[in-house]
Amino acid sequence: MPNATTLLSERTETRKKRKSIAELRPHWRHYQELTNDYTAEILLARMLTYERKSVNTLPKKSNFSIIISIVPKSNLENIRHSLAHLLAAAVLKKFPDAKLGIGPTIENGFYYDFLLPRSLSPEDLKEFEKTMRQTIKERWVFSGKKVTADEAKNLFQNQPFKLDLIKEFIEEKKQLTVYSTCPPKTYNLKPITCFIDLCRGGHVKNTGEINSDAFKLTEIAAAYWHGDENKPQLQRIYGVAFKNKKELEAYLEMEEEAKKRDHRKLGQDLELFTFAEEVGPGLPLWLPKGTIVRDELEAWAKEVETAAGYQRVVTPHITKEDLYKISGHIPYYTDDMYSPMNIENEKYYLKPMNCPHHHMIYKSRTRSYRELPLRLTEYGQLYRYERSGTLHGLFRVRGFCQNDAHIYVAEKDVVDEFARVMDMHRYYYKKLGIKNFKVKLGIRDPKNLRKKYHGDDKMWAKAEKLTRAGLKKARVKYSEDVGGAAHYGPKGDVIIESVIGKEYAIGTIQIDLFMPTRFNLSFINERGEKERPVIIHRAPLGSHERMVGFLLEHFAGDFPTWLSPVQVRIAPVSVKSAAYARKLLELFKEKGLRADLASESETLGKNIRQAEMEKIPYVVVVGEKEMQDKNLSVRLRHKKENVKMTIEDFLKKITEEIKERRM
Repeated sequence: MPNATTLLSERTETRKKRKSIAELRPHWRHYQELTNDYTAEILLARMLTYERKSVNTLPKKSNFSIIISIVPKSNLENIRHSLAHLLAAAVLKKFPDAKLGIGPTIENGFYYDFLLPRSLSPEDLKEFEKTMRQTIKERWVFSGKKVTADEAKNLFQNQPFKLDLIKEFIEEKKQLTVYSTCPPKTYNLKPITCFIDLCRGGHVKNTGEINSDAFKLTEIAAAYWHGDENKPQLQRIYGVAFKNKKELEAYLEMEEEAKKRDHRKLGQDLELFTFAEEVGPGLPLWLPKGTIVRDELEAWAKEVETAAGYQRVVTPHITKEDLYKISGHIPYYTDDMYSPMNIENEKYYLKPMNCPHHHMIYKSRTRSYRELPLRLTEYGQLYRYERSGTLHGLFRVRGFCQNDAHIYVAEKDVVDEFARVMDMHRYYYKKLGIKNFKVKLGIRDPKNLRKKYHGDDKMWAKAEKLTRAGLKKARVKYSEDVGGAAHYGPKGDVIIESVIGKEYAIGTIQIDLFMPTRFNLSFINERGEKERPVIIHRAPLGSHERMVGFLLEHFAGDFPTWLSPVQVRIAPVSVKSAAYARKLLELFKEKGLRADLASESETLGKNIRQAEMEKIPYVVVVGEKEMQDKNLSVRLRHKKENVKMTIEDFLKKITEEIKERRM
């Protein structure tokens, strides 16, 4: 698409009337809202003369002409959205009575939800792909049109889920738009020849823009309509799409690697955790080996936090509703809380977060500026309601233990303290071999101010300004997520990246100006006057559950030695060396190593293979020669050769490796 400035000549510019930035701005915003799929960049040339229309929904009349450089926000995004429509058309071709849900774009691709007469199979996906490729080859055309509520209801009279959406849009006073996908030279909206969908747009002009070798339908999953298990369960078809075949193949290769690293399978294979129907979904049971990994992470966090001036506290698992009314979590957070229990005619809730309890600890006595920043930390057990359809291994659970802390600091020091907290994040992630992390900063949705958020505009503006300043000082990359704020302030979600490039939301960081007022928190400043502190909420290691799940996938189960449940396995070559192996086991345990003994009834080869399957970092092989020389034959994980070492050298090597928490 040409840049608008190339369409102007110097002479034409000089003849036209000048327009100011102030006059131009509202038209720019209006254009962006309407087009949605394009970034409209106003070019302030000396004279503004040219207007380019990019989609059918752009008004034909303007008060004056505008120079616009139309840059696709992401043509790949439009391709993915268009493919979702082609998928729906292909499904309707096979199942004419299918009921359509929604079909948005997602990271790397798209999905579409359907209510169908039977369960789908992988063979169905192949058939849908074939139909979609034929449509691409025929260069079907996309076009959009605004419709009235009655027109929309008539178009989708046999589509109950679309009628649900239409009702919602009417209640929210949103413009209704439909997009048709039609064979060439068919530009009307006749259902016989075109696929029509309720859609805001963001599509290719025609299917010829789509590379038919660069997409794939990947998965069939179950999904409740609107995520509500009380509503119909639909079949969701996922697809991925890229610019070219090479990028698609690279992605599919990465996904295959990700499947091998799936923490749910590894957790079961390595006997780290399990779930039981009798206990309940989303409530993991930590097995002995998994508990070791948790304990090691927690011990590390305690060590780091103590050195940084944090003080550990412990708070109860249940709390009276009064506390959550003060904090505003009731009513703003009740959808994520479990129903209350009645104890002596008072309502108590399972604890969904630690912060209100920490505020009460701060408030337990008068505080002086000399105590600030006061850093209270806790690995606290929390319980939050998650719909069963959203639960996912350790990543999405109903009960979890969080690496939580709340820092009470004077406003003048909050940016520096925020930067120190981000430095702690950086330290943890570097130690764990995490090279990349960023922050997604959730800010208020200006369209939903009264329903969702506490506080006033001034408070929010200051909190957002301080948070941005802290991120800048800490040199942390961040993006902003409108509507992603907590009810009491902007919320930073910390996103980390695994070795195969997969991203995970692991922790949070927030600057909170609301709760100090809500809880009437104060400290005595240098002038002897009461002053409100600012609160920083932070959880760099997230929860045990999510962090262990991430580390399992990050390391593919090959935990570094300090995190490994079993650090050394001793494998005797024969019965003759078994007694010597048992003496070594006692010695290793005395030195604080987590060591065990291989089966004496199995062959050496089988014992080594078993240790590899259990991903144990070191196997110490002992035979008659090792007994005589008082040496060890050490095999490192995933290595085929053994290394001869003295007992002293091996102990020195492994204890230093553990103490320094090497990768």
